[in-house]
Amino acid sequence: MKQIDRLQALGLFDSRVPRYTSYPTAPVFSAAVGAAEQARELQALDPDVPVSVYLHIPFCERLCWFCACRTQGTQTLSPVESYIGTLEQELKLVAPLLPKGLRMGRMHWGGGTPTILPPALIHRLAQAVKAVFPQTEDWEFSVEIDPTMVDRDKIAALAEEGMNRASIGIQDFDPLVQQAIGRAQPFEVTKACVEDLRAAGINSLNADLVYGLPHQTQARMADTVEKVLSLDPDRLALFGYAHVPWVAKRQKLIKEETLPDDLARYHLAGLAAEKFAAAGFAAIGIDHFAKPGDGLEVAARTGHLRRNFQGYTDDTCPTLIGFGASSISRFAGGYIQNAAATPAYVQRVEAGQLTGARGHVMSQEDLLRGRAIEMLMCEFRLDRTELRQRFGDLAASLDADLAQIAARFGDLVNLDAEALEILPEGRPLTRIIASSFDAHVPEGVRYSRAS
Repeated sequence: MKQIDRLQALGLFDSRVPRYTSYPTAPVFSAAVGAAEQARELQALDPDVPVSVYLHIPFCERLCWFCACRTQGTQTLSPVESYIGTLEQELKLVAPLLPKGLRMGRMHWGGGTPTILPPALIHRLAQAVKAVFPQTEDWEFSVEIDPTMVDRDKIAALAEEGMNRASIGIQDFDPLVQQAIGRAQPFEVTKACVEDLRAAGINSLNADLVYGLPHQTQARMADTVEKVLSLDPDRLALFGYAHVPWVAKRQKLIKEETLPDDLARYHLAGLAAEKFAAAGFAAIGIDHFAKPGDGLEVAARTGHLRRNFQGYTDDTCPTLIGFGASSISRFAGGYIQNAAATPAYVQRVEAGQLTGARGHVMSQEDLLRGRAIEMLMCEFRLDRTELRQRFGDLAASLDADLAQIAARFGDLVNLDAEALEILPEGRPLTRIIASSFDAHVPEGVRYSRAS
């Protein structure tokens, strides 16, 4: 049997499983966990351990049809400026609960389109965060950049506030593909943006690409990859397009008959990965790539790679505090998500309330299973010795799952007393294998496809 036939038989094209940027995943969160738990977790933070801070900017001038993020369109800055005021109020609500001396090791602005902010609002928001969270000496500040919504003045403002890593959304450079997903972004505009970022001293650049988009072919993907490599990025992410029109209504504008089929998607991803490898990039986890010596590559090579809501990261901060509508915080005791709809989020802040609306309190078993899943997603290897050292006898509760994995996936994995390893031939199935440890599978939730 051909390798692709075997992968297909094991569910590569049929399975819909989480991407595991958290465990449990967000659909498991409950409204029974919210602001009260959020307050307790904030007050319990260790002031000597830096935290990461995430700010969600849910506005775009255009709503790309392929996107399933929580965003809203606006043609004026009025709602954006009002929202920044709400973020400032939320920061002031959180500040009194934090232990004195707490510092920020990382900050990330996502969206939406953070670069919708003009320079004045960039400075205003950054200063509001820094007033609550002084940064560490090795602080990293990253921002998601839309090349069509940024200029030199905005880049200069971000650089002045300390941005040292930029994440460029590209998706695909082919005009036909761009037209089909509602995202016009000429290569020349993106190249000019990259040049401006480098000129401003930004020393780390990420680029995001998507496979499985309408009208993508091997030739078009190869051309896009060559153009991306010419921009000399430091890191690359290659995500599979998730067609979920029941979640993101705007995706109904994409004609399903124009989407590549399962086998074509698989080969598109393989083509891009091969070209990245030929260009000297190291493969990181299931969908990232980095230059040798980049922080992400070093983390992967030394066993310090982690996974969070932005994907793979070398962030060592154990706590992530999210601000803004729908943002999610990760604490030692679990997850807290802010009110998802912007009006509901604003209403809570204006009432002087913390914005946590749903979440999950972690049990020891959750922590065990979450670490097992993260190991597989990051290293393709579950270290049974580490789990036994950390969780004691509880680690044995995974034995039945491990045995089932070995029986189902055969010589695509290797299981012994020390570890479960996913061999290279089986790595396309990583998310499916990881899902074997998921004890929280909510009914009625349709996750993205595994391929």
